[in-house]
Amino acid sequence: MFGNIGFPEIVIILAIALLIFGPKKLPEVGRSIGRALREFRRTSDEIKEKIEEEIHAEEFKDIKKEIEKDIEDNEEGNKIS
Repeated sequence: MFGNIGFPEIVIILAIALLIFGPKKLPEVGRSIGRALREFRRTSDEIKEKIEEEIHAEEFKDIKKEIEKDIEDNEEGNKIS
């Protein structure tokens, strides 16, 4: 999740956050950030699911068109014979 951020970088970020927000406000800020990240993750998962559903629906439409074309070709072949 943090990419290339190592332990020393995390400690520095936490120290700066402690200086900016203070010890009383820091837990509240952490909870707010946690809630925002959860909501972002939930929303991105929903969007991902919708995109996958649309991809599957499009694949089914393509398959349906192929089947209909095969049926038409087969019916035309039977009329000629």
